Amino acid sequence: MKRLLEWTPAGLYCSEGDFFIDPQRAVSRAVITHAHTDHARPGSRGYLTTEEGAVLLRARFGKRARIESVRYEQPVMMNGVRVSLHPAGHILGSAQVRVEYRGQVWVVSGDYKCVGDPTCAAFEPVRCDVFVSEYTFGRPHFRWPAVADVVEQIVRWWEEARAAGEVAVLETYPLGKTQRMLALLAERVQPLVVSPQAAVFVGAYRRAGVRLPAVKRRAEPGTLVVGGWPQTEALGRHRRAVVTGWAQQPGRLGRYGEVTGFVMSDHADWDGLVGAIRATGAGRVWLMHGTGRELPAWLARHGWNVRVLDRRAAYQLEMDF
Repeated sequence: MKRLLEWTPAGLYCSEGDFFIDPQRAVSRAVITHAHTDHARPGSRGYLTTEEGAVLLRARFGKRARIESVRYEQPVMMNGVRVSLHPAGHILGSAQVRVEYRGQVWVVSGDYKCVGDPTCAAFEPVRCDVFVSEYTFGRPHFRWPAVADVVEQIVRWWEEARAAGEVAVLETYPLGKTQRMLALLAERVQPLVVSPQAAVFVGAYRRAGVRLPAVKRRAEPGTLVVGGWPQTEALGRHRRAVVTGWAQQPGRLGRYGEVTGFVMSDHADWDGLVGAIRATGAGRVWLMHGTGRELPAWLARHGWNVRVLDRRAAYQLEMDF
């Protein structure tokens, strides 16, 4: 049976439908799983994404970009290929791409997580023959603690900073993680501050209908800054923390300097990856955006036909803070 998708220098390509999924360069038509920069690159002639994702792409690409949007699960025909987008649970508007043609069904996950998030639709498994999955955290020691427990740790950390007359700077990726943290902390922490870079996407989330707390733009002693700050030395007395799944890996946070690490990710952990793959019913699994050997080996031992794509995509591994 001919492969419905193939890996090319520009990324995943469907020749029957003549479109790319999250292409790595400008193409004629791109189907976008979500608006992070390693998945949504400017310059393509046309884009297809979810209605919520289109708000974020517009904020990134500007008014001239040709962006078509669809509701979750709304099918679109591309040269006889049936394409639909399904919730991935990663960030606002994130989607899995279901591609169906002549009895074959492939699903490209994009990035996903399998725990609840008040700022985006929850991940939904989609049955398929071939599942193309990320595996950023595809090692058994990556197992996330309960979100409520991590929120409690962050609140205590901020309270200690406030008592010491310090600014607390919580470094999070400006698109996705920042908005998730704002929603999770809204009832426990005030005042909340966001950096100018994150504020752009906070506005986009609000335009898409997501409820977020009021935020300030000026950092003062006792405030909690979410999303980082461009010049922390100008804040005076402050303390820094990073919210990332990498905080569960000893030594990984050294590159950030003197910083506290809180374990929370917008990607699936080991159990999430295995559970999601099982839920698809797929016999074949393509893995991308990861470097560990544990998940490919585990899947092969348990009966899956496994192929690992683009080991060069190390940039993905920096997108979780």
